[in-house]
Amino acid sequence: MRVLLPDLPEFRALSQPDEGGVPGVTLDHYDRAHVPDGPADGVVLWMTGPQTRERLLRTPGLKWVLTLTAGIDHVQGHLPDGVALFNASRLHDRAVAVHALSGLLAAARGLHTFRDAQGRAQWASPALPSDSRLGTLDGLNIVLWGHGHIGRNIEELLAPHGAHVRGIRSATPTDERDDLLRAADWVILLLPSTPDTRGVVNADTLALLKPGAWLMNVGRGNLIVTDDLVQALQEHRLGGAFLDVTDPEPLPATHPLWQLPNVIITPHVASTTTDLVRRGAHLTRDFLIDLQQGHEPDGRVTAGRTY
Repeated sequence: MRVLLPDLPEFRALSQPDEGGVPGVTLDHYDRAHVPDGPADGVVLWMTGPQTRERLLRTPGLKWVLTLTAGIDHVQGHLPDGVALFNASRLHDRAVAVHALSGLLAAARGLHTFRDAQGRAQWASPALPSDSRLGTLDGLNIVLWGHGHIGRNIEELLAPHGAHVRGIRSATPTDERDDLLRAADWVILLLPSTPDTRGVVNADTLALLKPGAWLMNVGRGNLIVTDDLVQALQEHRLGGAFLDVTDPEPLPATHPLWQLPNVIITPHVASTTTDLVRRGAHLTRDFLIDLQQGHEPDGRVTAGRTY
């Protein structure tokens, strides 16, 4: 079995049996400037641009692709017929959940307003908007829109904080979904980007949320109609927003979201950890061993997959 991998030291180590390599697999490595010639059974996609990705997906003899991302929208629609697709949501689940919990706690304690005040050398409470509330997560209704692996991790992390957690899935009836949104103190978006989910949070959706509710997006930027969100925030119909992803991304320097005091923006880093590359190589090793042993690896993406 020949496999193309990112040209990074952690992935090159997989060629060395004494360093935890994978016997019986021929590994070649690509980067943005070079894609090895010839057929290959599989490609592990990560940290590459669209042109290199397109070249990799045209590899002769390709049977499977493993993308070391949770999202698959950059791959779906580009795969040749008959090529199996696997994602690596399990590589990112815990980090995204911790990032989401951090955002919940930061907003509950008003840390963003204190950070803004720090930049002005201003002491504490004068920086708080008049409608701010310092509190905890006790008793809050938190709705996870997309209740999969990440949602279950968030629910576990929230257990000690006294919040009431509910999930919206693809099979949730519209009436039930809308009732959950109306009661929510927080709505956390964990959805993939698909034709059914793009723009799912728009003016009509935002109108369902009660005054003071917060919206978090750690899914995909295009889940939200950005202009509708900006209007709702400017009109103080929401308590605020925590955004790790945006549309457009990155945000232009002149975008109004930068200026809104009740918005916390992080630059698409929810899944980032200092050991991410090492963990990605380890996951790839386990994936290849599963294939070598005739087992179906985790993460197979199917057309009927739900959230």
